[in-house]
Amino acid sequence: MTRQFARVCSADVKCASFLPAMFLLLVINAVPAGGGMVRIYVTNAAGDSVHVIDPATNKVAQEIKGIEGAHGINFAPDGSRVYISNEADSTLDVVDRKVGKIVKKVPLSGHPNNIAVTKDGSRVVVAIAETAGALDFIDTASLTRAKTVPVNGRQHNVYVTPDGKYSVSGSTRTGVISVVDLQTEQPAWEVKLDAGIRPMTFEVNPDGSTRRIYAQLSDLNGFAVVDFAARKEVDRIKLPDDPTGFGVQENRLGSPSHGIGVAPDGKTLWVTSLSANAVFVYALPDLKPQGHVALPELKLKTFSRPLGALPNWVTFTPDGKLIYVSNSGIKSVSAINTSTMKVVANIPVGEVPKRINTLTIP
Repeated sequence: MTRQFARVCSADVKCASFLPAMFLLLVINAVPAGGGMVRIYVTNAAGDSVHVIDPATNKVAQEIKGIEGAHGINFAPDGSRVYISNEADSTLDVVDRKVGKIVKKVPLSGHPNNIAVTKDGSRVVVAIAETAGALDFIDTASLTRAKTVPVNGRQHNVYVTPDGKYSVSGSTRTGVISVVDLQTEQPAWEVKLDAGIRPMTFEVNPDGSTRRIYAQLSDLNGFAVVDFAARKEVDRIKLPDDPTGFGVQENRLGSPSHGIGVAPDGKTLWVTSLSANAVFVYALPDLKPQGHVALPELKLKTFSRPLGALPNWVTFTPDGKLIYVSNSGIKSVSAINTSTMKVVANIPVGEVPKRINTLTIP
């Protein structure tokens, strides 16, 4: 079932226009989360660096260099290490977080995409984007590949469920979501959808178990809703048709919605749209639309209309006050105040920023 929602937009949300290499930096209520130091990490897919943003100032606090084709990024629970999948070398690069230097390059079974870390920090799960499809399990004590688990189709993104019991990964080729039991490291079940699986996020039950998977799909400006217990798709949400028009000149409409996340309090779902150049917000659990936040535009003389930011991925500060969106088309990260639904900062980073993640250092 597909539901088309009418446009809902706050009148005070405006879209900013940008000239090449110019970004407006507005720091409004950028409050660091409690419980430790917080950093936002973003990989630059077409460069050889990772930028680290301090959400208290919305400025770049560190740059990790020397990783060409950085893809997924995640962390040791104690904040001592940063794990980065390296597409150029087909390795998992292990970085000392404090000094920002690579301490080990772990060879993988094939070309990697995104990564996840188990709750206890003992394993890094790497999505392998080879034809057959697999997940590499990296032992973090020995920093070696301990096991490769075959799954259905080349893998794009992999996650650990909020309760830590399963890994969930998806294939852009087969349209299959694969669920692996992390205790046995064996496939538990899978569900096949009718399009390639792109980014995913999770809604939890009161007891912490997984309630629903929200999965973005190839060629869909929206997302599918998968009931975790029933192991089937139960709904499909199409984002509003208006605003639209972006992504055509950039030739990026094969994945018009790429970036999705449930807020830390579990009350809202935030979904990016390349074709709208915006982030849409839905209330949970009823998926009632709450409006959208326009992202920056780029005006060039060679194009008849502005180019979009090409939003690629999202992450939140632990307190949920800010959501960060990587803008792969304009070399920036946008910080959005989740209460006011306004962009409060646009931070220049590297070439084609994509995967973005939050580290809290105890």
